[in-house]
Amino acid sequence: MAEKTNEIIDTSDISLLYPDADSLRRHSLGEEVARLSQITAEQLELYFLMDLKSCDFGSFYTCDPEVILYRQDTFEDMTGNPELTQILLKMIPFLNDITELRRMGSDSAASNESYLYSITEVELYTSLLDHLRDNLLPLAPKFKSTAFRRFAERINALTASEYYKNINAQLKELTARVREIKSVTIGVNFDSQLRADRAGVLSINNEYFKSGELLDKMLRLDFKSDERTCIAPLVAFKKGQSDNQQMALANAFNGAINDVFRQSIRSWKKVIQHYVLENTDFLIRLMPEIEFVTKATELLLKLKAKGCPLCHPEIRPIADKAFTAKGLCNPIVSMKLDVPVIPNDFTFDKDGMIYVITGPNRGGKSVITCAVGIAFVMAQLGLPVCADECVISPCDEIFTHFPTGSEDTIDKGRLGEECSRLSVIFEEVTEDSLVLLDEALSSTGSYEGAYIASEVLQGFSMVKCRGIFTTHLHDLAASVDRINETCQPKGGVKIDNLVAAIQEGSRSFKIRRAKPDGKSYARDIAEKYGLSIDKIMDKIKK
Repeated sequence: MAEKTNEIIDTSDISLLYPDADSLRRHSLGEEVARLSQITAEQLELYFLMDLKSCDFGSFYTCDPEVILYRQDTFEDMTGNPELTQILLKMIPFLNDITELRRMGSDSAASNESYLYSITEVELYTSLLDHLRDNLLPLAPKFKSTAFRRFAERINALTASEYYKNINAQLKELTARVREIKSVTIGVNFDSQLRADRAGVLSINNEYFKSGELLDKMLRLDFKSDERTCIAPLVAFKKGQSDNQQMALANAFNGAINDVFRQSIRSWKKVIQHYVLENTDFLIRLMPEIEFVTKATELLLKLKAKGCPLCHPEIRPIADKAFTAKGLCNPIVSMKLDVPVIPNDFTFDKDGMIYVITGPNRGGKSVITCAVGIAFVMAQLGLPVCADECVISPCDEIFTHFPTGSEDTIDKGRLGEECSRLSVIFEEVTEDSLVLLDEALSSTGSYEGAYIASEVLQGFSMVKCRGIFTTHLHDLAASVDRINETCQPKGGVKIDNLVAAIQEGSRSFKIRRAKPDGKSYARDIAEKYGLSIDKIMDKIKK
């Protein structure tokens, strides 16, 4: 076996999602500034979009513009080359088997077992590289992203190296030697009581023994030419043997194989430790990334088939707090419905960094709130967002406060539970955060709810974050001007009103910037349930 040379290919910067070794290191060490909690992912229904197993949405959430732009190019290659998904997915069984073999090898005390695991691992490694050489490299001229160009370059360097060719040649030689082992001939010594005392291996054979009877062998009179046929039937190993006998035989087998292959084991393990381990680690490290990019690509193709608009957003600095989307859609709604989704335009700007959205039930308030949150998530994962156009400054964290049912309400009551959750948000929110509140504080009377909500809005204004507050509390919407008069002189950001529009008594699912008119929503609800005076009179007359 050739000694290790400088054949190790640098793979420290190989990633589908991170542009360099430093950003990959920060991710591995958990030093990423941005965070996306499990509860936010659940409340935005992100797992309806992608069912992730080896990672979650928070695993790759980032607010680093350089990382986001790197990923945008990655997904351009993924969607532009449909074969990539299957090429990457076919890597997973190889990598799972290599991971399992390493585990088994570390648990194995017997050196010959560890040796066999090592041979199998190298076989898997070379088969995986052959797969990538034959399928990934032919696509390399089409790649536009740094991620896939760099990946293809490393695979080409690995498979073209003399060291790799030598490993393949020696692998064939060693596996042939191992696979030639069909049986061993054992010598057993007995003590004075005719009990098996010691055992050793006389030879390692490339043929199997056959089951036989002494009488058959005597009648054929061909002992020399038929030495592989036993004079008694073959029995299952360990059958009827004591623990000591089993251990003696097992030690004899292992010792014999170790003696024969001792030099091979030493040299082969050196290859595993110094070459294969280093060159497979980066591939194993890619497994969560492969799951994410392949499932995300499948999602994008489904959304495209549904007619949902998709665009890569323009990424602006975090300090700009920019967000403008034209034709914004909620991908959850797009996936669930077979009818066209109503798009909306939405902007955070100096005239409205926090919005209070009012309107009728099922008028689109929650849909647009989630659409904005999902747009941030998709953009910061490097994916296209569901809009015709989009400009976005990433946020460091998304805080959600959506209706959750009745947990923790026995001791605190519903209002207390809501206030507790809002209080936690204020402990962590920053001016770079996004806050999404859907029907918060609706569990109490309109006066109490509007008062507490007003205090909450003032708090978020002073934090200077971006946010949306959907509500039925029309007193709260009516108090926006008063809140601005209080907060803006102190440096707070401006709050504005949005309404779910009503056109001729029906919901349009369009969100527009306007002062709320509580009466129109009340009329809409009355019409819906047949409680307008006209419909009541119709029922009375019947």
